[in-house]
Amino acid sequence: MCLSIPARIEKINGETAVCSVGKSTYEASLQMLEIEEVKVGDYVLIHTGFAIQKLDTEEAEASLKTFEEFKKMNDDLDLEEEQEGSRIV
Repeated sequence: MCLSIPARIEKINGETAVCSVGKSTYEASLQMLEIEEVKVGDYVLIHTGFAIQKLDTEEAEASLKTFEEFKKMNDDLDLEEEQEGSRIV
């Protein structure tokens, strides 16, 4: 299974964009998009180092919110497993 991540374009250098996801930044090639159609502040889907699709801002923010909800759920499950493991002696 492949996963593309929505990222915000922070800077464009020719055919390469510096994009952010949360507190992390990534470089992504813009060669698969019409470069003149993307600008700083736009959201794109990044997959294997390439921006593969420009996203609507609302769509990108909804996806990022869903990722955060999954992260919180996973963190809660990890904590629950850790607590159960410490009770089994």
